[in-house]
Amino acid sequence: MKTQPIMALLLAVLLTGLAQGGQKPNIVFIFADDMGVGDVSHTTGKASTPHIDRLAAQGMRFTDAHTSSSVCTPSRYSLLTGRYNWRTRLQKSVFFNPHDAPLIKENEATVASLLKGAGYHTACIGKWHLGIGWQFKKDHQKTAGQEGQGWDIDYSLPAVTATANGFDYFYGIQASLDMAPYVYIENDRAVSPASVTKAFHRKGAASADFEAVDCLKTFAEKSVAYIDQRAKESKPFFLYLPLTSPHTPIVPSVDWQGKSDIGKYGDFLMETDWVVGEVLRALDKHGLTKNTLVIFSTDNGCSPAANIKSLTQQGHKPNGDWRGHKADIFEGGHRVPFIVSWPGIVKPGSVTDRLTCTTDFIATCADIVGTPLKKDAGVDSISFLPTLKDAGQVERSAIVHHSINGAFAIRQGNWKLCFCPGSGGWSAPRGKATEGMPAGQLYNLETDPGETKNLCETHPEKTEELTRLMQRYIEQGRSTDGPAQSNDVKVKFRK
Repeated sequence: MKTQPIMALLLAVLLTGLAQGGQKPNIVFIFADDMGVGDVSHTTGKASTPHIDRLAAQGMRFTDAHTSSSVCTPSRYSLLTGRYNWRTRLQKSVFFNPHDAPLIKENEATVASLLKGAGYHTACIGKWHLGIGWQFKKDHQKTAGQEGQGWDIDYSLPAVTATANGFDYFYGIQASLDMAPYVYIENDRAVSPASVTKAFHRKGAASADFEAVDCLKTFAEKSVAYIDQRAKESKPFFLYLPLTSPHTPIVPSVDWQGKSDIGKYGDFLMETDWVVGEVLRALDKHGLTKNTLVIFSTDNGCSPAANIKSLTQQGHKPNGDWRGHKADIFEGGHRVPFIVSWPGIVKPGSVTDRLTCTTDFIATCADIVGTPLKKDAGVDSISFLPTLKDAGQVERSAIVHHSINGAFAIRQGNWKLCFCPGSGGWSAPRGKATEGMPAGQLYNLETDPGETKNLCETHPEKTEELTRLMQRYIEQGRSTDGPAQSNDVKVKFRK
């Protein structure tokens, strides 16, 4: 009888499902903005972050985790697509202009589209910063009182937003909290049109009721309401919550002002942590915690706008002891907190030193839901699901770093090769190589975590090995196994 093998297969599938709790987990990814590895109180932070600390206590900390870039637009692209940002047209800097076209291409695979295809309801609440496809007024001329950007947008017309990239629902803002227009967007339309000029560091068009100080509270309320609604449904959900803090403007709300011992930046860290707490509270309330995978991370290291020198003098080291900060190719630019909680799967209080990049998120989700990635999707993504089940599973190939100025570095094992003479960003030394300044930098992070001793001259064989690997990653259009793909533009990694 042929029915016996079929019944055996069905039984195996059933047992597997029961072993995994009988259903796919909900997935929540909270992505803070400009927050370093030393900004959380369970490491060395001087501002209390009890809710992020809770995630670390009940889950796993990744101590060698990195974003693909040391600034926000590119790192957000890589998180959602599993593809290095430097494979796109955005070879340096970030999006500042409302006219910047969406970076994610039409029909390009994202974590959201993957999970939506696997039966998930998907939502993005917060800062998008990947280009909004606004429609513009022709030949618009500013009138008296209209200053800055955003006045030529036709707010009555639909825009291309997160809902064009696999998300069922979107509520948020176009970019950073200091980049106009200052309007909330729901799905593909502005909630209210811009009608006044406001300045949150930069002047621009704003809705009359938009205030930067209210953003975190708004995103928390919308996230809780979303979880409340999804708790009524049987369908699993994916919530991507990219926050606007503690990026400038550093504007803690009245309830949080003066709460820390290190000033406004510490207050803003505490309010950021409060948002995490609101999400966890909502999950707890509906009994969803046990079947929800929660990840907390950030888009790059702490910015010098936080006044790192002053914070350090108060005993708070936003980027820990790592060299550099946001925008840099040095570790402080892209080494970030990365914490994963998943009760029943992740051992409480566990720690892994797996070399990890935020590009790995999409492959991990594909692994969890059992949906193989297509050959052209997640080309720089490697699942860390085995590590979640066993912290000792740390194998991962090399990862590539990228700075605000478009400088590259490649990391394999303890070795890191920077294809630039300085920081590639905002910290010293800056700019092109000068006389007596080496064109590249090779560091062994095991013996020299502070990146102080350049080994290029003493280890030319390692420099050549890593250079060849970088070249291969570019030529193959991917850093993972699979058929070669194309980059969107020609990529030059040596300056």
